[in-house]
Amino acid sequence: MAKIDVYNTDRKKVGKIELDDGVFKVEVKEHLLSAAVRYQEAARRAGTHKVRGRTEVRGGGAKPFRQKGTGRARQGTTRAPQMKGGGVVHGPTPRSHAFKLNRKVRAAALRCALSRRAEEKSLIVLDELSFSDIRTKNVVSLLQTFEMRDALFVVADANKELTLSARNLQEVTVLPTAGINVSDILRRRNLVMTKAAVEAVSARLQR
Repeated sequence: MAKIDVYNTDRKKVGKIELDDGVFKVEVKEHLLSAAVRYQEAARRAGTHKVRGRTEVRGGGAKPFRQKGTGRARQGTTRAPQMKGGGVVHGPTPRSHAFKLNRKVRAAALRCALSRRAEEKSLIVLDELSFSDIRTKNVVSLLQTFEMRDALFVVADANKELTLSARNLQEVTVLPTAGINVSDILRRRNLVMTKAAVEAVSARLQR
């Protein structure tokens, strides 16, 4: 197993931690990453797009003009699709865009994403990460200390102070280990995890 340095919030080394090769050192397969991202983005779509069909458009009870003698094609209603203001044919209706992706595939994709960050040396492990108060300045200072522009912070347990301190920063995401996902890992260039979070994720993804 590979070892990685563990830092405190002042960027001082305070120890080392072993990374499970089955979680942080697997072959990165692009098709798994792509499938996982599409799965997440599809599930997030609201699917509320809607147009009115000919049965939903108001009016159309009267025949627009007489059947014969006008030289025009016969019409029975002003709400037919070919008429101005008529209904739409085969238009979008509310539906779910979600599709199934096997649990083992999702887990494999997550291992690939974690391995990519470890391979790029964009994975930073902290001994602990907690603030005594809620201030955006705390997170900004931490980013500056580690010379990062953006980051995904993964903590073992819900951290109210950290979450609220980072909510105004567009380039920062905070997640508990239960919410770690491929899309957010790939969206941020840096992955910052606490020592407890690394242990929890490794236990969850061990084969």
